[in-house]
Amino acid sequence: MFGVACMVAASNIQYSWTQFVPEIQKAHGWERAAIQTAFSIFVVVQTWSTPFVGHFIDRHGPRLLVLLGGVLTGLAWVINSYATSLPGFYFGSVIGGLGVGAVYATCINNALKWFPDKRGLAVGLTAAGYGSGTILTIIPIANMIATSGYQAAFFTFGLIQGAVIFFFAWFLRAPRPGVITYSANLAQSRRDYTLGEALQTPVFWVMLAMFTGTVTGGLMAVAQLSVIAQDLGVRDIRIDFYFFTMAALPFALMMNTMVNGLSRPMFGWLSDHIGRELVMFIAFSLEAVGILALGWYGSNPYAFIVLSGLVFFAWGEVYSLFSATAGDTFGTKHIGKIYGLLYCAKGVAALLVPFGNLLMEATGSWTSVLYTMAALDMSSALAAILILRPMRRRYAKADAALEGTRQKAEGRS
Repeated sequence: MFGVACMVAASNIQYSWTQFVPEIQKAHGWERAAIQTAFSIFVVVQTWSTPFVGHFIDRHGPRLLVLLGGVLTGLAWVINSYATSLPGFYFGSVIGGLGVGAVYATCINNALKWFPDKRGLAVGLTAAGYGSGTILTIIPIANMIATSGYQAAFFTFGLIQGAVIFFFAWFLRAPRPGVITYSANLAQSRRDYTLGEALQTPVFWVMLAMFTGTVTGGLMAVAQLSVIAQDLGVRDIRIDFYFFTMAALPFALMMNTMVNGLSRPMFGWLSDHIGRELVMFIAFSLEAVGILALGWYGSNPYAFIVLSGLVFFAWGEVYSLFSATAGDTFGTKHIGKIYGLLYCAKGVAALLVPFGNLLMEATGSWTSVLYTMAALDMSSALAAILILRPMRRRYAKADAALEGTRQKAEGRS
């Protein structure tokens, strides 16, 4: 639970960024694509630093890495509060990427090691902290931006989130060797692949391509939701829910963080029982349908809320499913480095986020962008069933045969 608390505090840098973009543009007059480059830099640094973080996790344990991550995560938004130029925001994104990368990779890695037989659920709960953590701060941040300006919001919440991570990091620890036992109920490798061995398997590269394809759509939605809502004409429309009213965008953001967090343990738990690939197919297909429907019906504020929620619900589980599948396939001794490299798919996807703005501006509509995102999701959904599942089964049988041969040889000796 301490890891979940750290993930909650780290989530603002990614999931609350969309609230700041219109205010930054209003204050400085910069192009959207230039501002969103800061988001891409953050995601690229966060994801591409995880293989290096994984190396240090295996050597030094989780506590030191998360302590450092807390300091950097808080510092990033303090830097943003003083930034008066695009390079200033870009620098803050680098610092934030390093900080959140350390927190995220370490907490996910720890969950994979502690709960081998409930890996999907454990990682899902941990990832849910990151996916839904902003539910606590969406309204306070929006209120502070409106009353005191985005600079004050950056500074205040930067100090808060850094302090929370730093405090809970002291309680983190990794399992001691020999403490964790495995049941025979789940198909998972008893062999611990090294990073080099994992890179030599086609399974790794298929998972990397699928991860990149499906995370792109959701990441564009996270970064661009405020802009999409504005262009669809629903951003500031007041929605009457009988007992309270709220603008469509803040309500959608609040609901999206809830369903995004809910989907991670739910789909993770389901994958523990019916298989990772089947759940991937279900979730990725739902995301594709949600993205297409958002383009068709998103100009209705009620439809915008429901459909954006569906996209976030179906997208959130990628972080529980791919990490759990990597742990099942390659073991956990070197999973920090292996999943860290696999997680770089998110960084590749982040590079495509500014191109979404450029494509929209070139075509005058989000339709082409949304169709592209849906196509990537459906491709990943089909690959899960048609390519990844049979491929993983072949490797599992080969590993089991090798383990049986090894045990026989030891018995004779």
